[in-house]
Amino acid sequence: MDNLRALAMLAGVVFHAALAYSPLMHPVWPLADTGQSQVVDVVAWFFHLFRMPLFFVVAGFFTALLVARRGIGGLFRNRSLRVLLPLMLFLPLVLISMQWLTANAVANVAHPSPMLTWLRTWVDQHGEMPSMPSWAHLWFLFYLMLFTVLLWVGSALGLRRIGERIFALPPAALALLLPLPLAISLASTTIPWPAPEFLLPSLWALAFFGLYFALGYQMLHRPAMINRMSALAPALLVSALAAYAALFVMTEGFFGARVTSPIQSALYALLEAAAGLWMTLWCLLAGKRWLDRKQATMRWLADASYWVYLVHLPLLFAIQYRLLDLPLHWTAKFAIAVLVTSAASLASYQLLVRHTMVGTLLNGHRPRA
Repeated sequence: MDNLRALAMLAGVVFHAALAYSPLMHPVWPLADTGQSQVVDVVAWFFHLFRMPLFFVVAGFFTALLVARRGIGGLFRNRSLRVLLPLMLFLPLVLISMQWLTANAVANVAHPSPMLTWLRTWVDQHGEMPSMPSWAHLWFLFYLMLFTVLLWVGSALGLRRIGERIFALPPAALALLLPLPLAISLASTTIPWPAPEFLLPSLWALAFFGLYFALGYQMLHRPAMINRMSALAPALLVSALAAYAALFVMTEGFFGARVTSPIQSALYALLEAAAGLWMTLWCLLAGKRWLDRKQATMRWLADASYWVYLVHLPLLFAIQYRLLDLPLHWTAKFAIAVLVTSAASLASYQLLVRHTMVGTLLNGHRPRA
């Protein structure tokens, strides 16, 4: 699970860097570059379907582990220190840094994105940047705290038995039935699903990510669940790719997903839910097969992943705003953004965080120097 978390975090850097070259995000993403390719949309939105669900499965697994070892009280103490406190400490820093970088780009970038152009007009009319309060990319921490509270409520009301009965189903039944409630939750939002970064929680996100959190929670208590699914691995991968390909083609690269009939919208939501779930399950099976061993490099990356998650987006903003004016092909800009952001995030973790109080706060321990 630690190794899966590390790889999913690195995939997050790639995904956020790719948004600058996504035709779908070009009108709304402030880092949008003049160079773009539909190949980016094909690959990036495929990762999007299962990367954050995989994070919530991992979070649910470790939540169950904490409850088993320390009880609900110990879980709350751990989550308050390692989730709530970092959220409160880093959110202002992230928002202020991204706001400052964007304001600087509005004033100085010679080839602005459509969003920067709109912001430039806003600043000319109002004399200041618009206020955009949100959880930014730290929304995962906000929902993790919500699920911690909901777990306590559910345990007090005896609702845990419902989850136990659901996840006791045969593996094939789970793979076929779980997309239905996931699709119902996705039916009320856009396709692909957006980051629920608004200050108030979104009902669809609570239901959607809550199911993945519950799946991870049950995995600790049902260690044979993954082993029983191993025979389904090839079918899960092929089915996920087929469902995603159908979704991408039918929605015309997601550009046609907004103006559809209710039946088409339901079909799109089901394809999106199925592709995401089946890829998530395949990743768990792949992790069980290839990552279920102790490796020093992966252990270090797992420790670094929390810090990378916190700081990588402001770093991307700083790098990709400067890349907007460089006469390079989008592939070169993409490579520069990923490599420099990853290197800066990981180097700063090793040099400034790992052996400090911040590293202890994020990882719960201070490794030997």
